Amino acid sequence: MKLLREILFPLLAVLAAFIIGGIVVLLIGDSPIQTYRLLIGSAFSWPDGIGYTLFYATPLIFTGLAVAVAFRCGLLNIGAEGQLYMGAFAAAWIGIKFAGMSGWVLLPACCLAAIAAGAIWGGIPGVLKARFGSHEVINTIMLNFVAIALVSYFTQYHYKTPGDPILETTPIGPGAHIARLGKFIPGLPERIPLNFAFILAIIACVFVYVLLWKTKWGYEIRATGANPTAAEYGGISIRKQIILAMAISGGLAGMVGINEVLGYRYRYYDGFSANYGFVGIAVALLGRNHPVGVFLAAILFAILLRGGIFVDAYTIHVSKDIVDMLQGIVIILVALRPDAIFGSLKKFSKAKA
Repeated sequence: MKLLREILFPLLAVLAAFIIGGIVVLLIGDSPIQTYRLLIGSAFSWPDGIGYTLFYATPLIFTGLAVAVAFRCGLLNIGAEGQLYMGAFAAAWIGIKFAGMSGWVLLPACCLAAIAAGAIWGGIPGVLKARFGSHEVINTIMLNFVAIALVSYFTQYHYKTPGDPILETTPIGPGAHIARLGKFIPGLPERIPLNFAFILAIIACVFVYVLLWKTKWGYEIRATGANPTAAEYGGISIRKQIILAMAISGGLAGMVGINEVLGYRYRYYDGFSANYGFVGIAVALLGRNHPVGVFLAAILFAILLRGGIFVDAYTIHVSKDIVDMLQGIVIILVALRPDAIFGSLKKFSKAKA
């Protein structure tokens, strides 16, 4: 019964969000059917629709997993946005500094730099929480501003090509480029930026599942999140689990840089994130903090991101802001506790009887 609720409740939340969104579209004078046909149908066209949808889903899978790991430890990581910026810049920095190295060395080094930078940036609020009791929400929010400002400074004054009007670094070495999936999938042109990072995102889902449900470390993280007092009584180091969970969370967020820098732009581009770190919170909530759920939720939000472009272009009154509205409604509905809702319904039915 519990598993059924975990599956059914997010589906109902999404359905309710679309119904509410349809009513809003109708009130402002457009056709909900036509709007949703553009919003959803455009994401399933081949090759552009599917290719770009999966490309948009890649960073959301990473940030959704990042938030989910922290949630499982009873923590709320609002800092995935800053962590992914640090990861992206670190990947670019290695790719620029060691551009002449062999790809067999340079590519893994850039990937590890992205993960390590994100892990360090995520580990800082973990240490502050474990050692001093400082709230991770405040620290991660503040570190977002620090990270974005820091990488913007280094890009502007140290790694930008002189005369380039765009705030971006010089290109990384060709050995750090990862292949686009168009090289391997017939009918998928290489102009579509879907790249091997999507495969890494799937591997990350498997990694998180194995870590959380098949290892001692994962059990201790989940036990800490479920009941820290009982976990500590059972011999689990609460401080260690907080730091570990936040570091893993940050490392997963940092992997967004692999997709952005190594597989797409081949440089660090300032302001590249479409709020991936914050949308990752919605992805984790909708996915019930489970890797399979996160993957499916990321695909859904990517469909909305892709379809919003066509809604904005081909409807009279509706803009792509409907995507933000649907995301907000989904977050509100999913944030409600299913147990509380089902419990209220039971009480209501009993009272009526």
